[in-house]
Amino acid sequence: MKSRKTKASRQSAGVIDAHTHAYPPEIFSDPAGWARARGEHHWAELAGPRADGKRSLQGFADRGAMLRAMDAAEVERCVLLGWYWERHETCVWHNAVMAEWLRASPDRFSAFASVQPLSGAEALEDLRRTRDAGFCGVGEVFPAAQGFAMDEPGWEKVLAWAEKEKIPVNLHVPEPAGRDYPGYVASSLRDYQKLARTHPRVNFIFAHWAGLLPLLALNPSVRTDLRNVYYDTAASPLLYDPEVYRRVADAVGAERILFGSDYPLRVFPREQREPDFARPLAEVQKSGLTRKELALVLGGNARKLLGL
Repeated sequence: MKSRKTKASRQSAGVIDAHTHAYPPEIFSDPAGWARARGEHHWAELAGPRADGKRSLQGFADRGAMLRAMDAAEVERCVLLGWYWERHETCVWHNAVMAEWLRASPDRFSAFASVQPLSGAEALEDLRRTRDAGFCGVGEVFPAAQGFAMDEPGWEKVLAWAEKEKIPVNLHVPEPAGRDYPGYVASSLRDYQKLARTHPRVNFIFAHWAGLLPLLALNPSVRTDLRNVYYDTAASPLLYDPEVYRRVADAVGAERILFGSDYPLRVFPREQREPDFARPLAEVQKSGLTRKELALVLGGNARKLLGL
């Protein structure tokens, strides 16, 4: 009886988290060492021990732990994003991990594919395999960390494939101002604006509030360029005050915002020993969005965009 109540409550809540990550237990004990052994130096810097001795913000959870955390917070479904790995082989490995999670829990997970566009035909072939496995998007992609420019030919081919398949592409967008942190790589917001403008038939999701790029949509020319862009809220508590929800909704409309927790990242490090969904969701509820806007941000937009 208890499980039936949980399921019913979850379905009525309808929360879809559009930005999460899946990692297998094999990397939990020494993520930095695991990454260095595979040539993934950016991940090693992000997930490894901090120079100040503080615990890394990167948390970990296997599939069972993640499902339990989802149930506790009444999250209906999570979108598993790939990582912006530097090596094609790591992308293939990660896609296989996510495909297994999809097979095991198809009613709870969707997935976007990792890709290293510099791998050319091999990258496209793996994307086709992920599509056959039920993946519904591409990303998270971060050109500056993966070593390619926005006009890289291999990247252009990935975008052409995504357009043909009618699936969205998620890009990591770092904030242009603020404190440095381990693994930070600067990028130009103009490059992201140009990307959206030159590929108007691709639906983009710019992660982490796109470095507040949507606020620049108050400029009419920028607003026109970003017509095909959605913004996810991943890691929001680490970056911005809660009023960012109201500000961005006023600038571009709540129908362009996708809730994302960045689970299993510990986005409330002073409060979280282990990652959870409850705290990020509580922040959204107090953000000043109306009930109608909350329904869009917490599931309605993702359900429409991903065809769920």
